[in-house]
Parts: sequence; C-alpha cells; structure tokens
Amino acid sequence: MDSNIFPNVFFANEPTLGAFFIVGEPARGMAAGEVETRIGARAVIRSHTVIYAGNVIGDDFQTGHGVLVREENYIGDNVSIGSHSIVEHHVRIGNDVRLHSGVFVPEYSILEDGCWLGPHVVITNARYPLSPRAKEHLQGAHIKRGAKIGANVTILPGVVIGENALVGAGAMVTHDVPDGAVVIGNPARVVNRVTAIPDYARGLRPD
Repeated sequence: MDSNIFPNVFFANEPTLGAFFIVGEPARGMAAGEVETRIGARAVIRSHTVIYAGNVIGDDFQTGHGVLVREENYIGDNVSIGSHSIVEHHVRIGNDVRLHSGVFVPEYSILEDGCWLGPHVVITNARYPLSPRAKEHLQGAHIKRGAKIGANVTILPGVVIGENALVGAGAMVTHDVPDGAVVIGNPARVVNRVTAIPDYARGLRPD
C-alpha cells in the first residue's frame, strides 16, 4: 500500500485505511511531526485522502476518496466528509455533521452539530479577494445546529445560517438566514418555515 503516516500521529484504535493516503502532512514551514495529530476510534480513511498535521478528530470519522483536510482543525464525532471535498485550516466542525461530495469549506468556518451540506456546496471567506488586506479579514460562514444546505449552494463570507434552517439547492446566500427559515434563490430570500414542511414537522431528517 503506497501511503504515509507521519510521526506524531495517533489513532484511538486501528483505523480502516484505503490506498494512497497521507495523515500528518506538515503544513508549510513545519517539520514532520512538529505538531500532534489525533484521530478517534473507528476511523475510515479512503484512498487518496490527505489529512494535514495538527488536526483533532473525534470518533467514527470517515472520508470519501480524494478528500483534503488541512491543518489545525477541530472535528467532532461521527463526521463524514464526501469524496473530493476540501476542508481548509482552522475550521471547527461539530458532531454528526455530513459533507457530501465536492464541498468546499474555507478557513475560519464554523459548522455546528448536526448540520448537513449537500453536493458541491461552496463556502467563501474573502470579501475582497487579492486586496492588500484580504487575508487579515478572512471570515468563513457560521452554520448553526441542524441547518441543511442544498446542492450547489454558495455562501458568502461571514454569513450565519440559523439553527434548523433549510437552504434550497442552487441558492446564493448573501445575508444571514434566520433560525428555522427556508430560503431559495439568488440572492436567497425567505419563502417558508421549516416547521411548515410536513416531513420536518414530524421530526424526520431525510438523509
């Protein structure tokens, strides 16, 4: 198996590992093993996944194929990151979070417990790309507990998606979304309440 586990990487127990993966890759300017990487029990890391050093990841973590997780993130229990998704550095992800395939989560984003991001969701964090102070003002989105983001949604820097909100597929989210709201369109606008949708009103959570 062509793979590489760098020094100072600790698994809570023997993980399930695909081919051609890397865990503990040092960030630019760091030496191999300079910072600790911890991954909890029952991890499943599929082929061509790269996980940088300095991550703290909980139990029951799994990746699809070709996933990139940059350095210094905190990731909770029972988190699934789909194939070809990217999580940049200094991101906080809670428990029971699912990212489907092709999702992009930039640095300084916060994803609370139980949120769900559909395929090809893109979060942005640079208000004025390539401006002289762009990197000083990076701000990812804050997606609150239980929020659901449909496929191909784009979320602008600093936007807060409220608890249990539902963002319809293809929306461009330019402003904060209230708790429990349903939003659609470009720019996204409130069109309903989640509690008015029978499946959610009954407490169901579609996968």
